[in-house]
Amino acid sequence: MSTSPADARSTPVDGVNVLGSLSPSRAGDFTSCALLYRFRTIDQLPEPPSEAAARGTVVHKVLEDLFDLPAPERTPRRARSMVEQAWEDVRSLDPTLATLFTSEADEAEAAWLESCRDVLRRYFDLEDPRRLEPAEREHYVEALLESKLLLRGFIDRVDIAPDGRIRVVDYKTSRIPSDAYEAKALFQLRFYALVIWRTRGVVPAMLQLIYLGSGDILRYVPDEADLLATERKAEAIWRAIRTAQETGEWQPSPGKLCGWCAHKSLCPAFGGTPPPLPPIPGPVTAGDDLDLD
Repeated sequence: MSTSPADARSTPVDGVNVLGSLSPSRAGDFTSCALLYRFRTIDQLPEPPSEAAARGTVVHKVLEDLFDLPAPERTPRRARSMVEQAWEDVRSLDPTLATLFTSEADEAEAAWLESCRDVLRRYFDLEDPRRLEPAEREHYVEALLESKLLLRGFIDRVDIAPDGRIRVVDYKTSRIPSDAYEAKALFQLRFYALVIWRTRGVVPAMLQLIYLGSGDILRYVPDEADLLATERKAEAIWRAIRTAQETGEWQPSPGKLCGWCAHKSLCPAFGGTPPPLPPIPGPVTAGDDLDLD
């Protein structure tokens, strides 16, 4: 059973009119490691909560709620004051986060909350939210391609200028990636730009990644050729996922990130044994995008 929060808004994948769905996060999982994709999407194995992921969720929550305030009140001090409430809201929606800190670790939790505030402080070094009025925040988007593949996900922020130009913005609480990982980071925003182009007929004027972990901004100006290439890549990933589903071959891709994988003990590359594949009736549904790193 899918637990995607997009399900209430998403076009159903029926295997006829819509053959499958794909989000940037799940596409990234598969291209990084097909076995990781299987563990997360097919087996739906639980993963322990992490301080880094929870920090990303809290910071995204504050940045979303900040724009509910009148423009003059969108200050660093006000953002700092919103952290604890955002943490309470996030924990209420995800009970597993209750295990992240114990009652004996109050100091650790306080230090972690302060790290959330430090990340938010960097945001104000990069943008002045008092001068922004986003058109959309945490905006669900989807587009059905001619191949009957449904692209879907959540965009952190969409800005629309008075002349109609669109800027797609994504917050990252991580540091800016090296050149080797830049293309992977931009794929997510190109994916969203493709969805906007296919649904609104407008190529976004700017894609912007805000890296709050290092205080950097990565900007990219897409064109139709970029987005057509992104469409071809998404469809190729989807076909590869279908092939893996049909054959049962989900190959691991050992690399530098394996040390952070919650499922390393089950990976054959490290002497583990994956659980038996569950039955997978129906078409491929490749999750939603809640990439809050």
